[in-house]
Amino acid sequence: MQVEIREVGQGDAALFERVADAVFDEPVDIARLTAYLATPGHHMMVALHDGWIVGQTAAVVHRHPDKVTELYIDEVGVSPAFQRHGIARAMLDRMFALGKSLGCGEAWVGTEPDNWPARALYAERGGPPVESFVMYVVAL
Repeated sequence: MQVEIREVGQGDAALFERVADAVFDEPVDIARLTAYLATPGHHMMVALHDGWIVGQTAAVVHRHPDKVTELYIDEVGVSPAFQRHGIARAMLDRMFALGKSLGCGEAWVGTEPDNWPARALYAERGGPPVESFVMYVVAL
């Protein structure tokens, strides 16, 4: 299976006209996509197969005044028909390399406790999981 992994930028909105099922949590809103890609420090990789986006990962460079710069992996998604072919691994590796080139000293990514495929992928890329993390979502 031929899949191209590439970073997308501000001029790539047309790519998002053909997105395979379940790559994103919700349908892509072009205005939101455009704003995301125009924001400094926001990065996205996609996996393309026959002109269709079949995978994506999004990340934000997070700078601190007192800690190393981090690459926060915000999203990783691969269409179910394309899972278990190394696409998420390839996108993460490209995103980690980008983060390193941007001066990030570490990257972090989270997932649901019962998402065992994602946990296995992330564990093989780095250190042990931080089990004590609790997240709160506050509506603004």
